[in-house]
Amino acid sequence: MHSPIFSLEVFPPKPHAPVGTIYDALDGLQGLDPDFISVTYRHGTHADRVKTAGIAHTINFDYHIPVVAHLTALYSSRATVDEALDLFREAGVFGVLALRGDYVEGNEPCGDFEHASDLAAYISKRDPEMQIMGACYPECHLECSCLEEDVDNLKKKVDAGVTHLITQLFYDNEDFYRFLDLARAKGVEVPIEAGIMPVRSVKSINNMTKRNGSKVPPAVQRMVDKWGDDVPSLQQAGIVYASEQIADLVAHGVDGVHLYTMNRPALARRIWANVESLFTITQ
Repeated sequence: MHSPIFSLEVFPPKPHAPVGTIYDALDGLQGLDPDFISVTYRHGTHADRVKTAGIAHTINFDYHIPVVAHLTALYSSRATVDEALDLFREAGVFGVLALRGDYVEGNEPCGDFEHASDLAAYISKRDPEMQIMGACYPECHLECSCLEEDVDNLKKKVDAGVTHLITQLFYDNEDFYRFLDLARAKGVEVPIEAGIMPVRSVKSINNMTKRNGSKVPPAVQRMVDKWGDDVPSLQQAGIVYASEQIADLVAHGVDGVHLYTMNRPALARRIWANVESLFTITQ
């Protein structure tokens, strides 16, 4: 284990993408030695469960890295959650990241789990040995009126059985520190990992900030203004910026850093090379 915790996220290939792309990404991540890798999950189909479980199995048994599987609530019934948990157990998954999931236009939620806290409570009773993780939002969830309301909801997740939290991406560490102070004041005492996603293109910034409500601070906007049409230079600036974010977080005593790799191992490797010496190895 590292101190602070260091973990990575990967995602299954898109439906029409070659399945081998994920294994190319995993090969590229060898040597980073994260404390765990999390594997994302789509909306709740049988194919989603099988893909996530299959990748988790490979990470655990072929790469010998502890693995966490995402699981979404809205479009999952109790039966499909049971199936997912069985698949995850067979894959050697030690933890589940319980998420509400995004609404999909034209699809009707199952109705069994309205919130991530509902899913967490169910997993806690159904599989008490499975570690349950949850997501949190340093800049407030888009559907909440204020950060305080969002943190109150976060406390419900913890009370439902979540023992480890990972934040959505953010580009301004002050937002994270403000959120962390409020969470601790509200009685959220579980480890909170800071989610870092390096800037790699104007399109990715626009997509993620729109989807998650993350703001673009002036320092990042200056990078975009200068190198928005020069992708290699913007990616290099993004690597430097993410590395500096991580260094500041570690200096502030963060519980952990969760690096969103976007299945781009070269970016992850370069960031880790910059910050590895800041993380100590513990037994």
